[in-house]
Amino acid sequence: MIHMRLAASEIARRIGARLEGPDVEVRGVAPIEEAEAGQISFIANPKYVKHARETQASALIVPEDLELSSPATLLRARNPYFAFQQVVRLFHPETLKLSPGVHPLAVVDPGAELGEDVAIGPLAVVEAGAKVGARTQIFPGCYVGPQVRIGEDCVLHANVTVRERVEIGNRVIVHAGTVIGSDGFGFAREGGVYHKIPQAGTVVIEDDVEIGANCAIDRATLGQTRIRRGVKMDNLIQVGHNVEIGENTVVAAQAGFAGSTRVGENVMVGGQAGFAGHMTIGDNALISAQSGVTKSVPANTRVFGYPARPVEQARREEAALRRLPDLIKRVRALERELEELRKKLEA
Repeated sequence: MIHMRLAASEIARRIGARLEGPDVEVRGVAPIEEAEAGQISFIANPKYVKHARETQASALIVPEDLELSSPATLLRARNPYFAFQQVVRLFHPETLKLSPGVHPLAVVDPGAELGEDVAIGPLAVVEAGAKVGARTQIFPGCYVGPQVRIGEDCVLHANVTVRERVEIGNRVIVHAGTVIGSDGFGFAREGGVYHKIPQAGTVVIEDDVEIGANCAIDRATLGQTRIRRGVKMDNLIQVGHNVEIGENTVVAAQAGFAGSTRVGENVMVGGQAGFAGHMTIGDNALISAQSGVTKSVPANTRVFGYPARPVEQARREEAALRRLPDLIKRVRALERELEELRKKLEA
C-alpha cells in the first residue's frame, strides 16, 4: 500500500483549484459521508451540501461559486468531479501491471508481432499474424486471434477474447470476460429450419475506448461493427452486428443494441435500455434507463419508457395513468346514476 501525505496547497496546485482555508495535511480520499480527519472528499451535486456542515473531512473540493459553510478547508474547482478523480489518482496510482515480456506459460505464435515492452501473462494465447502495439498489457487467460491488430498502451484484463481480424486502437481498456468479434446473430429460415449466415465482417474499436466486464461485441455480417473514439461502456452490454456507436458516447450496464443500430456522438444510454435495431440515435440524445427504443431518436432529445418517447410526453402519460383508477370509479358511479335514471323514466 502507498502511504502519501500532501498539503492541501499542493493538491490545489496540481488540480488547478483555489485554496480557501488552512493548509491542512491530506493523507487519503473518501466519500463525504465517510470521510475522516486527514481525508479529502468533494461536492459536485447540491444534494450533498448538507453533509459539508458536519463532515469530518479535512478538505473538500467544491464548485467555484458554491456558497458553503464547512469546517473543512475548501478547494474551489471548475469541475469538482473531475478534480476529485485527479486527486484519487494521486493517492491510488495504477498498480495492477504486468512486467514486460512473455510469461513462460503464455503461447505466442512465432508469426505474431509484439511491440516494445509488451506484457503477456500466463495462459494467454496470441495467434499467427496478430500485431500487438508497444506497452500493451495482456493479462492471464486472454485470447488474441489471427490477424488481430491491437494498438499501443492497451490493457486486456483477464480472460478477454479478441477474435480473428478485429482491430483495436490505442489506449483501449477491456475488462475481464469481454468477447470482441463473436459471431453476429444472423440466421436465414428455409424449409422450417434456421441456417446460419456467415459473419464475414469484423469489429473496429477506435482509440481511448473503455469496455466493461462481460460485454459481447459481435462482428459485422459484412463490413464493420465500430465503436468510435472515446466511447465508455459499462458491464454486461450486448452490441449486435453492424452497430456503430459514436464518439464520446457512454453506455450503462445491461444495455443492448440490436443489429445495424447507429448511435451518434455524445449520447448517454441508461442501464438496461434496449434498441430494436436498424435505427439511428441522433447526437447528444439521452436514453433513460430501461427505455425500449423501437424507432429512431432525433438529436438533442431525451426519451423514456416503453416504447421510448420524449420524456415530457411520457411524464404526461404516466400522470394521466395514475388518475385512471379514480376516473374508472367516477365512470362507474355515472353508469349507476344513469341506470337509476333509466329505471325511473321507465317507471
